[in-house]
Amino acid sequence: MRRCSVIVKVLRYRHSDMLDLERQLKSIPENAGKLIVTDGVFSMRGDICKLPEICALAEKYGARVMVDDAHGFGVLGPGGRGTAAHFGLTDKVDITMLTFSKSLASIGGCMLTSHRVADWLRHVSRPFIFSASITPCSAATALEALHQLILDPKRPERLMNIAKYFQKQLLANGVKIIEAPTPIVPIFTYKTLDTLYFGKKMFEEGVYVNPVIAPACVEGECLLRTTLMATHTEPIIDEAVEIIARVLREGAPAM
Repeated sequence: MRRCSVIVKVLRYRHSDMLDLERQLKSIPENAGKLIVTDGVFSMRGDICKLPEICALAEKYGARVMVDDAHGFGVLGPGGRGTAAHFGLTDKVDITMLTFSKSLASIGGCMLTSHRVADWLRHVSRPFIFSASITPCSAATALEALHQLILDPKRPERLMNIAKYFQKQLLANGVKIIEAPTPIVPIFTYKTLDTLYFGKKMFEEGVYVNPVIAPACVEGECLLRTTLMATHTEPIIDEAVEIIARVLREGAPAM
């Protein structure tokens, strides 16, 4: 049996910089295989990738496209079908990766691609080969969450509406945020110790946020990452915003 060996060179392009992506694509030999990899929704800032431009460049330079849609599935597109569906580009994306640990409330994940690519990965991907199967209860949980999403296709729309309301209320209360078209709403806190203090204080008062510090972000650009659910209501949001704004106004103690 012949052993399969693949040598891959990884080139990175600047965040959402299509000119830099094209520069990288131009540097690759014309006859080489090319795969453009991107997040659908970027987990720290909540922005959406420029998928139409990425797909156009992929077609121009003979590349394939892979989207990690961990934070886009269940949120974007008709019925929550994800980033590619949001842009009407499902047939232009060659590989879509999904996690079960976000919208599907479980653990594990999957990859959506052609039979040929799936079979190749089953036999060649070392992380896949040496990973254990997920438990039956985890699979059942993900399947039922998917079933609920199918039964209630308007749920992602409600989620987006409550996210817009949340951003509007934060801004009205003077909270500096990164405005993004998704339910991931980052709040600027800048300093590491301040960020950890604010996260702890908000948790003690009933609001759970994710403190994001280096290396998950650039040093000096720390933030509190908030995420919304479709089951949140406006009164809940109002209460959370009051706590968030008050804790930030009070500030962190000198350290």
